[in-house]
Parts: sequence; structure tokens; C-alpha cells
Amino acid sequence: MKNSGMRTFLSLAILFLCFGKAIGQKYIPTIEQGPAMIKYDPKLIVKSGYLVVPEDRKSIASRKIKIPFVFFRKPGSAEKKGVTLFSTGGPGYSTIANIDSIGYDSGLLKYGGFIVFDQRGTKRSSTCLDCPEIDTAIKISYKRNLPQKTLVLEAVKKCREKLLAQGINLSAYNTIESAKDINDLRLALQLDSLNLVGISYSGGLMLTVARNHPEGVRALILNSPLPAYVNYEEHALFNINEALNQVFENCLADSSGNEVYKDLKSRFQQYFTSITGKKFSIAYLEKGTKDSLKINYGKSELLDVIINHLNTSQVKSVPFIMNELIKGKHHDYVREVMDGYFSGDDKLSRGMRYSVYCTEQIAYSNEKLIQEQELIMPWLSGYVFNNVDHEICNCWKVTPEPAAAKLPLYSSIPVLMSAGDIDPWCRPFYNQLIKRYMPNSQLLVFHNRGHLSGFGFQGTDFLQLFMEYPYRKIVSPSNQVKVE
Repeated sequence: MKNSGMRTFLSLAILFLCFGKAIGQKYIPTIEQGPAMIKYDPKLIVKSGYLVVPEDRKSIASRKIKIPFVFFRKPGSAEKKGVTLFSTGGPGYSTIANIDSIGYDSGLLKYGGFIVFDQRGTKRSSTCLDCPEIDTAIKISYKRNLPQKTLVLEAVKKCREKLLAQGINLSAYNTIESAKDINDLRLALQLDSLNLVGISYSGGLMLTVARNHPEGVRALILNSPLPAYVNYEEHALFNINEALNQVFENCLADSSGNEVYKDLKSRFQQYFTSITGKKFSIAYLEKGTKDSLKINYGKSELLDVIINHLNTSQVKSVPFIMNELIKGKHHDYVREVMDGYFSGDDKLSRGMRYSVYCTEQIAYSNEKLIQEQELIMPWLSGYVFNNVDHEICNCWKVTPEPAAAKLPLYSSIPVLMSAGDIDPWCRPFYNQLIKRYMPNSQLLVFHNRGHLSGFGFQGTDFLQLFMEYPYRKIVSPSNQVKVE
């Protein structure tokens, strides 16, 4: 009886130890050598390859994914300290695929080592969440004048089924996991800490790294950031309206006494309110074809025309374009919009975009509040301001990120932010929210600049000033740049 009891005890103890070891077992992020995939000056020292991590960190047996990176530095620069990492916005775009080359004196290399890092699920990763079916559905909807949303939703379901059949866990592609990837790369490369550069969506990604892995962050450089903790969908039309109001203010100041632009704001609002639900058509010749198509379009495409020009180089043309559209002169401008739809976007991984957006934004956005924007701004009602929405996410079916992902970051990490006052997507308001909870942050607001407003003005390199002295107050040389 005693021996039997002892054997049972020992068996249970061994089982417990083995089981406990399995539960406590942690993965070790590794580096696999690979090609640089970016042209670079041969004098640079380059390390390139893939970060290898589990797709799902909660499961020991999870399939491994490979995420590409390229680490550049000049001879003589420190290998472990002062390194800057950049990952692009979107979400859904490959950082590496969007960089043609790195020169010896390229931007951030002046401050030390520079890492270009992709996000999981994008084009150059071993697991890419590509959905070419979506672009095809959009083209067919215009070619055959069929309901676009119906075709897109069918394509979303097909893409989801295709990716699930490959064993991909779509819920594992989110901001929190991408933040862990960045920190794992730092650990695998044995770097002390990183300066993190983010633009638009990846600005929010870098804030997530700083919140979840603060020990690995020296400073943040955020260009037109979208913090993960705002509900963008509930603000989208307000953001656009604010940017348009800035254009109207500029127009009043610049064209005083010019009858052509008299009452442009009220005429714009009246016209775009009046065409809600209306359809127009043009003859459109797709590139590489001989026969024109009759393409139907409406208010949403016309608003695309205007919003596509709300950028630093084209904003001065916006009042003229508005006048032309109000007069009914649509065709040349609508053809530009159609060129974009028919050429598609071969750099975007839509599935990755869906996974991130659905887990982080749509899951927390209030549909009623989204709709209420249209009631108080009828000139923007019906505008398709994003290519991800609740209907798409209901088809994509991913697990929302935890509620903690929607909390603001409280931190003393030094931050430099840049915003443009005509940015229709990531308004200065978002930067001010970030700044409120980060006392060592500084915000540059550039007049008449749009999305991705940058860090330079007429010979002043604000980024260099910050990188050299991240805690020193920056002084603007011009009233065209406000420092907050």
C-alpha cells in the first residue's frame, strides 16, 4: 500500500513538474540571416534578415513567423547604443517595400544605427495577409456598375477562408503583438534601447511599445501619429471638416476681394449636401484597354478628389478644384480617382490591415456616434472615409485587443511630434492628447502642411535639435510653425 502510494505520488510529481515546465516555457526570439532587400551605399555596415517569433505567443506550439529587418550603420558608429528603428504606417504596408535605397548620409543615419523593420503580416514577411480579391471586387463593381459593398464583403469572406486554410491565426496580427516584435528584435540584437520613429498608424504602434516595453525605449519621434487609444471612426468626419475649415480660412485670407472664391465654404456645404444619394457617370478608359467603360460615381468619389489634394504640395489648388466641382466640372478629377482604384495598391496587405483595424479600432467604435457625425455635417454624409468598417470586421471575425490597449500612455519618455493643420486624418488634436500625458513631449504644428508633415522648416532641422538634446525646449524660427 505504501509503495503503491509512493509510486502514485512520484508519478504525479513528475507529471506536475513536466506540465509546470511546459506552462512556464518561454520562446527565445532568434535572428535568421537574409537579404537586405533595400539598395544601400556599400560603405555602410549592414546586418539583415528575419526576426523569428511565434505567431501566437500564448501557445508554445504556435507556428513560427519571419519578419524582415535591415540594420544599417556607418563605420565607427556604436553597434549597441543610439540606434533608431523605423516602421511605416497604414496599417498594412511594408516598410522595406516602400524604401528604394539608403545612402551614406540618409536621414536618421546621422544619429547612429538605423533599423528598417516590417510589421508582421505585411508584404515581405513570411506570412503575408494578402487579399488581392478585394481590389478585384472594387474594379468589377465599377466596371459593371454593381453594388460595391456586396462584392467587397464576398471577397473579404473568401480571403479569410483562404488564410484560415493556411493555418493562419488572424487575431495574432495586431498592435500589441507588433510591439512585442519590435522589443524582441531589440533583445535579439542585444541593443540597450531604441529611438522609435512612427508615422500615422505606426505612431500609435510606437506608443504601444513605450507603454508595454518602456525599458527598451530612449525617445519617440512621431510624425502625424494616430494613437491606438482614440476611436478614430467616431472622429473621422470631424477631422476632415476641421481640415476643410482651415482651407476655407486660408482662402479668405489669401483671396480677399476675389469674387471667384466668395462664400466658398457655404457653397461647398450646400452643393455637397444637395448631391447626397445622386449618381453621375463618365466614360473611362482603363489603362491598357481600347474600349471606354461607363463608370458611375457619386458624392464619395468627389470628396475623394478634394481630400486627396489636402497635402502640403497640392493644398493651394483645393479652392479652385472645389469651384470646378461645384460647377459640375467633375470628369478630369474623377478619372484621377478611378486611376487609383483601377491600378490597385500592390504594396498594401489588406488582411493585415483588417486584423489590426478590427481588433483595435472597429471593436471599440460606437456605430451610433459614427452615424451622428453625418447628421450634423450633411455635406460629408455618406462619405466612405475608410476601407475598413463594422460590416467588414463582422466578416473578418478577429478577437479584439484587451481594453488596456485603449488606455493613454503616461510616460516621462521624451517625445517629438509633428502635425499639419490641414491633415484630414490625424489632426493636431491627437498629438495634443498624447502630449497631455507625456510631460517631456514637444509638438510642432506646421501651417498649411498635411499628413506626414515632417520635422524641417526653411533650413531648421527640428529633429536634429531634438536628437541632440531631447529634453531641451525647441524654439520656432517662424509663426508658420507653432511649438506646443
